Amino acid sequence: MISVDEAQARILATLAPSPSEQIGIAAANNRVLAGPVVARTTQPPVALSAMDGYAVRAGDVGAAPTTLEIVDRIPAGKMSSKIIGPGQAARIFTGAPLPAGADAIVIQEDTKEDAAAGTVEIGVTVPSGHYVRPAGLDFSVGETLVTPGTRLNPRAIGLIAAMNVSWLNVARKPRIALLATGDEIVLPGDETGATRIVSSNNFALAALIENAGGIAVDLGIASDDEDGLTSRAKAAAGCDMLVTTGGASVGDHDLIQPVLGKMGLSVDFWKIAMRPGKPLIFGQFRPEGGDMAFLGLPGNPVSSLVCGLLFLSPAIAKMSGRHERDLLPQVQPATLAENLAANDSRQSYLRARLVRDGNRTTAHPYSRQDSSMLRTMHEADCLIIRPPGAPASRAGETVDTLNFENS
Repeated sequence: MISVDEAQARILATLAPSPSEQIGIAAANNRVLAGPVVARTTQPPVALSAMDGYAVRAGDVGAAPTTLEIVDRIPAGKMSSKIIGPGQAARIFTGAPLPAGADAIVIQEDTKEDAAAGTVEIGVTVPSGHYVRPAGLDFSVGETLVTPGTRLNPRAIGLIAAMNVSWLNVARKPRIALLATGDEIVLPGDETGATRIVSSNNFALAALIENAGGIAVDLGIASDDEDGLTSRAKAAAGCDMLVTTGGASVGDHDLIQPVLGKMGLSVDFWKIAMRPGKPLIFGQFRPEGGDMAFLGLPGNPVSSLVCGLLFLSPAIAKMSGRHERDLLPQVQPATLAENLAANDSRQSYLRARLVRDGNRTTAHPYSRQDSSMLRTMHEADCLIIRPPGAPASRAGETVDTLNFENS
């Protein structure tokens, strides 16, 4: 068996980013940039007023109160043709270009306009640049502001739109084929019984794949025989990775390695020193006319999801071209709420609830951690990480957790 860290490193070292494609900015959310984004404009293009008020020469309001002549009114979107001279001011509104000659804004709350006289009384003194947004305050044309490997979110998309960029080069979404195995599993809604189990893995993993930035291709359920598994696996042609669930162990009906081996599966590693999720397989699947990564997950639903979080999501992030620093799930500290016994030689991932009280976050592990129990997987907020050979832990100690918020 190999460690979780080694397994993650070997998977990521094998994979490469997908080819790029061009998309419109309206379709860019959650996509990963494959090329830099360079500003096509300067923002703001000219000096603008940051507030409603009056554009003045700071030298004219060195003492207060001061009365100035109003020579123009400038709404947003209009460029004034006037030059503000000594003793003059212009009524101006937020976002309007600063008129020539003016170098400061006095907000309207500090003024008193006499419309009949065409003057304004300035009740305060202001320095040059007061409430002025200079040209290029945010960025200038030619600047690279968003770099390859960035997963685009609303903040990044807003910036790119402001940069006057409408088309983007992004990594193609990796296509992940999902294949459940087992004579005992049926689809949701099908007839069940004492010997049947409703399949959840494909649906849960499909959602995980989409959240990670991939496209899930569901191949259905393969029966526990060579013909059934072979025909289903052939349908993965054209995908970037084949993910199977179940059949990864060493029982008489665990056919993943022997059957797919005949079709071109070469195994890089098998079995990881972790709980849940020990019987995981990674390698390359090269059926006739195809070449893709292969990830064989355990059949137990919690094991499948935990392995999906630790290995499948990072793999999709790598194939999507994300920054190296963003590939693995982030570990966060929490305070242990109750005692835990010493851990054995496998790294354990315990489902737990998080309770936040001010700046303190406590992790409450569930008393039962059976890998078939999806209810606690749903209710949990995180996984507590217990390193191999970890000594007994006492309530109040700090533990590492993997948070489910973004998974």
